[in-house]
Amino acid sequence: YRTQACREFLGATPAAIRGNASEILALAGFAGAGRGVDTTAGSDSAVAAAEQLAQTTGAIVAVTGETDFITDGKTTWATPWGNPIMTRVVGTGCALSALVAAFTAHAPNRLNAVAAACAVAGMCGQRAAASSRGPGSFKADYLDALYQIDPAKLGEQCA
Repeated sequence: YRTQACREFLGATPAAIRGNASEILALAGFAGAGRGVDTTAGSDSAVAAAEQLAQTTGAIVAVTGETDFITDGKTTWATPWGNPIMTRVVGTGCALSALVAAFTAHAPNRLNAVAAACAVAGMCGQRAAASSRGPGSFKADYLDALYQIDPAKLGEQCA
């Protein structure tokens, strides 16, 4: 049901699509493995599916995981930031989807916008993981890191 509903949403020509490897594989019509919203595939295994999905929909596609891959179907970027604890905390993917939407709104270059959203989420995840004691405190620290984003300092963190 979920996959079919998502395929129907493609008719609305989304600006961006964000999902884990299993979600992107399923949406692109590739064979994938997943448990509900959880993935059993690495993000690198869904790059070809993401590129194909971007080409057929015109959307920027981000397949997220240990490394996030962002593509417009021709150019594919990778953002290596983040922390494994992010996969154990409910809501980090939803927060990233919200960042993708916010960064993409009125962006002159959607590929850059989605890549920036993924990079910021990963860097905030690294910051939160360094200060937290586990999944519970990570969630609060992650929200605090997002709140404390300083655009002037983001460039320094990416270098």
